[in-house]
Amino acid sequence: MIALIDYGAGNLTSVRKGFAAAGADLFTPAAPADLFDARGVVVPGVGHFAATAALDGAWRDAITEALQRGALLFGICLGLQWLYEGSDEAPSVPGLGVIHGRCRRLPPVLKVPHVGWNALEIRGASRLLAGVPDGTQTYFTHSYAADITTETVATTTHAAPFASVVETAQVFGAQFHPEKSGDCGIRMLRNFVSICSRSD
Repeated sequence: MIALIDYGAGNLTSVRKGFAAAGADLFTPAAPADLFDARGVVVPGVGHFAATAALDGAWRDAITEALQRGALLFGICLGLQWLYEGSDEAPSVPGLGVIHGRCRRLPPVLKVPHVGWNALEIRGASRLLAGVPDGTQTYFTHSYAADITTETVATTTHAAPFASVVETAQVFGAQFHPEKSGDCGIRMLRNFVSICSRSD
């Protein structure tokens, strides 16, 4: 089972449709305890980092415990930013901290927010990006972006390079919206579903 977290900031309908196109039906847990049997957890999100404050307390603990049980975690857009330690957009709100580093406002050299299609610059092997060619265009809409760290498997440049895909053994993230990025985005979602199946 793959859980889609509803914390009031996600574009759940489009994410659910994207995963349906990838061959998966997601369930939306009503309470943190409902994550107990999840093999994958998806944290979507659009808007201000302060919205992730709703993931504090019991939800944070339940997601952390799911990771400890071997579940996989996938953050999309704001959900990717939440994987980090925090964001300059809402300095008092902590991220999950499974990836060290912060999210910072994009340089104002080009238009901010960064909205539209831009290329992925793939940096190395990635299960999430399997079958996705270097230079693939994906759809972004954001004003803040994550630091490039050792977990970064793809970058994108908008005035300056930033982490657009991150990956560890159990944690995955995309700054763009795979569910709105055409065939390559659906391939990524399908890859995540497949990785969850193999982790059973």
